[in-house]
Amino acid sequence: MIFSFSATPDFDFLTRFAQYIQAPVRNDLLVIPERLGEGYIRKLSFNQEFKITLHRYTLQEDLIIKRNASGLGNELITIFFYSNEQALGIAFNDSPPVLFSQRDDSAIQVTSNDLSSTIRFPANHHVHYVVVAISPAYLTALLAIDNSNSTIRTITGSGNSFIFFESMAAETKLLLKNIAAVNMNDNLSHFYMQIKVQELLYLLFHQLAARESNVHQSINSADAERLLYIRNEMLNDLSVPPVLSELAQIAAMSETKLKQLFKQTFGDTIYNYYQQARMEEAAFMLKQGKRSVAEVGYELGFSNLSHFSRLFEKHYGLNPKRFSTQA
Repeated sequence: MIFSFSATPDFDFLTRFAQYIQAPVRNDLLVIPERLGEGYIRKLSFNQEFKITLHRYTLQEDLIIKRNASGLGNELITIFFYSNEQALGIAFNDSPPVLFSQRDDSAIQVTSNDLSSTIRFPANHHVHYVVVAISPAYLTALLAIDNSNSTIRTITGSGNSFIFFESMAAETKLLLKNIAAVNMNDNLSHFYMQIKVQELLYLLFHQLAARESNVHQSINSADAERLLYIRNEMLNDLSVPPVLSELAQIAAMSETKLKQLFKQTFGDTIYNYYQQARMEEAAFMLKQGKRSVAEVGYELGFSNLSHFSRLFEKHYGLNPKRFSTQA
């Protein structure tokens, strides 16, 4: 199932998707027909400049959602909160979607509506994500930040093209679960949801506000596609440290441009991002309890286990052996 649309400010996903699958919408709620699967999509409009769509469903076939650039510049900010146990496939341009993450299949993506993207959700897997659509002006007023960094200025500014990825903290995941559990028949549910969605935005922008302030580099769909590919190449084998010159050649970018765009998009340098992923993989392997500390260290490319232990303790506050006994 392929659903394609243009991300204009007046686009209504719920209405158009309901027409696509030939199902009715009642009170801003679309119940997935049994012939396609089960679950629902719900829309909540807090005002003309601030809306959310909640997706919770399981489909009998793959769902591919293709968002085409609006061509209107940054007239709308789309914030995508995805939290699931299954892998998320993301692509830009017309490339096939690739897995976004290896272990922690959750993601927060913030984009301007002038970038195209493709997201693939696998069949027979429970899909849970929330999309916030908000205008730059309304977001600026909501945040009320006097001295924002370059990331927030870019998001709230006019005419900027951007894509930012952030990790999803445990607090955000819990909040998403609470939002999904709200009884929408309650008279105060709409008011409650608006508060909780603003809390989601607070948690996200608290993370984004911590980023180093640098001059924003313009980005297009082709750049975003290459960055995602480079990221996956880097994380595909965590036992081998990334080599900047090789990654730049693969991305068809200069080393300077690759370093700048990667840090801008993912919030950290290529090597730091790699090390963080390496430690997260180590923690996952230790929790499984099937490998010793030495086996985990060697499998992740550490020839010096003392160095592995020090680096792991720096990330998690415990050395690998103690962490494995408490997991």
